[in-house]
Amino acid sequence: MKVLIEGAKIIDKNSPYHGKIVNVLVSNGQIEAIGKDTPKADKVIEGKGKYLTIGWFDMSTTVGDPGFEFKEDFESVADAALAGGFTGLAILPNNSPVTQTKNDVKYIKTGSNNGVDFFPVAAVTLDNKGEDLTEMIDLHTAGAVAFSDGRKPIWHTDILLKSLQYLQKFDGLLINRAEDIHLNMFGVMNEGTSSTSLGMKGMPKLAEEIAVQRDLEVLAYAGGRLHINKVSSKRTLALIKAAKKKGLQVTCDVAAYQTSFTDEDLHDFETNLKVNPPFREAADNKAIIKALEEGVIDAIVSGHIPQDEESKKLEFDLADFGIIGLQTTAAEISKLSDKVPLEVLLDKITSTPRELLNLDMPKIDKGIKANLTLFDPKAKWTLDNKTNKSKS
Repeated sequence: MKVLIEGAKIIDKNSPYHGKIVNVLVSNGQIEAIGKDTPKADKVIEGKGKYLTIGWFDMSTTVGDPGFEFKEDFESVADAALAGGFTGLAILPNNSPVTQTKNDVKYIKTGSNNGVDFFPVAAVTLDNKGEDLTEMIDLHTAGAVAFSDGRKPIWHTDILLKSLQYLQKFDGLLINRAEDIHLNMFGVMNEGTSSTSLGMKGMPKLAEEIAVQRDLEVLAYAGGRLHINKVSSKRTLALIKAAKKKGLQVTCDVAAYQTSFTDEDLHDFETNLKVNPPFREAADNKAIIKALEEGVIDAIVSGHIPQDEESKKLEFDLADFGIIGLQTTAAEISKLSDKVPLEVLLDKITSTPRELLNLDMPKIDKGIKANLTLFDPKAKWTLDNKTNKSKS
């Protein structure tokens, strides 16, 4: 089958057609022709006013399979990914069982379907408890693309140190959540004026900042590559920026939805906005936008954490943390493009994640396997029960 994408603007820094408005012909899964010509095709897709990039890649996807398939399974997450423009997902290890053996890694890899590739992130510690290291070399050999305890931070400092040292044997990437679990204990939203007025236990920014400060000190001592997942605080970004200037191999990402809300939006106790890290204050959001433009933030993630109705339709303090994000990331990027150049944002969800994970890089060029996302930043649609592809 031949598909012609007509008149789209190419955004791919590795492509000789970067920045050009051209027609792209895809034949049997390969890019056959690129140029101004209009060859015959079985299907023509209008690309005027749209952007053609390599397939979007998410570095932080939670799937319920195995163990929590009622929240999300491989098929539903692939459908949500396709609807949101993603062709590759790095799957966090917080399943049941945790992704911590070679068979677990292979199971995640074979779950790829519908044209969406799954890349397993293996656990750093057994059962994500933070106490005993997994066999990371074996897991790397089996196909793990990075190592993390996923939604749980590595709280044990010696484990963090040994992990950074161990992963240097194969230039592995350690991904860590920036959170001091003791400072955040029983917290449900950002600590501040809003949490006080609502009578809710707050999650101080200090819990993120002190964790990042520790991680950076250990990184400076041990060496290695550290990626900090879902930053949210202005001071956190300042710490990371300073560490980069010192030459430390530290990178970070932000959830696409993070700047769309503040803690003031929780006045009606909307549990769908209960996330970790929590929505902070306007000053933090402003700092995130500046950090995206300056390159302090390397990647944008969906932060997709599916939760079933029983986990969300509760009192706010009892509801689980999490929000689905695969289908709404494009809308968030479109919104952010009012303040940050779109090309900069698209790089953070296409090329950079693959570079950080040392993955093969797709390319928009003749004779290359097609791995493409066509993005219309002005498209309007409604997320509801009909359009939502997630189970949650």
